[in-house]
Amino acid sequence: MALSNIFYNTFVKRNSEPINDRGITTRNLINFLSSTGIYVTTIFAGAFTFGIGFDAGVTKFWDTWNKGKQWKDIRGKYVESDS
Repeated sequence: MALSNIFYNTFVKRNSEPINDRGITTRNLINFLSSTGIYVTTIFAGAFTFGIGFDAGVTKFWDTWNKGKQWKDIRGKYVESDS
């Protein structure tokens, strides 16, 4: 909720209260995200990172849930080794 309040105060109520009355974290966030390029880059980097993390988490869950049923687990029963 605090992060949503920061974004609301930053972008919706932009000039309703002086920056000096806000906390140090809010001031730093406002200064960092004041440029549109940095804001968009932050959004894309966050989405990319979330995508990779979500994919890794779902893959781990899938492998754990289906352990012993996947080809990588039962391959040794059906494929003869070349040596």
